[in-house]
Amino acid sequence: MAELPQDLDEAIAQSRIATQAALDDGQSRLQVELVFPEIDLQAISIAELFAADFEARYGDRFKILFPDAGAAALAKHRWGEKAYEIRGISELKAQIQPDEQAFLMIAPSSVEVGPVEKFCEEAGDRPVVMVNPRLEDVATIGIGYAGRQLRERFLSTLLSCYYLRPFEGGALRRAYPGPWEVWLETETGYEKVAEESQKPVGDALDQIIGRVQGVETDGTPAPGPTKRKGFLSGLQEFLRALSQ
Repeated sequence: MAELPQDLDEAIAQSRIATQAALDDGQSRLQVELVFPEIDLQAISIAELFAADFEARYGDRFKILFPDAGAAALAKHRWGEKAYEIRGISELKAQIQPDEQAFLMIAPSSVEVGPVEKFCEEAGDRPVVMVNPRLEDVATIGIGYAGRQLRERFLSTLLSCYYLRPFEGGALRRAYPGPWEVWLETETGYEKVAEESQKPVGDALDQIIGRVQGVETDGTPAPGPTKRKGFLSGLQEFLRALSQ
């Protein structure tokens, strides 16, 4: 995947391709992260696309899990009758069945982190793919010993097969099996300026951007080129419009 997606549909398409590539390689704990605040409005529509991929791969021998029974019921209403199971993660009927080969979780939050971890343990080596999980919420999990233990025990076992997050003037992307990529907006479009084996966050990301753009002697960023309106700006406007 050489280029950033040009629109939301292409971003979702890239994430589906990356997910299938990871599954082909035998990866079993995957997460897809489209990091836009408004993207949750599209959760059921995105889930339906991933469900189609799962159905093509596993037939009806998989289960889709939403955060609660209400979200699962809404998906059933919109999609109509399906051969595969659609459940809320805490429903008794969400328990794993022997003939189920894979599981798709839609937007689980830190509130469900306990049931999600238990479910993954019970799934064993069967694939679990999480679309836009929000499991690591500092406000709920905390930043102390309990949060650190959770990260080491469970969250660190999840592989980001696709990740796309815009930031001011650029984006961070990972598409399996490729590396983490830092993109910056220029006068002519978006340019990939760095590839990293580990996810660059916080100071690490700031250092990459600073190294590429250069800094003045007083440590302030050097003035960069005038930026044109590009995909990420347009995407954010599109997502905001959906919430109107």
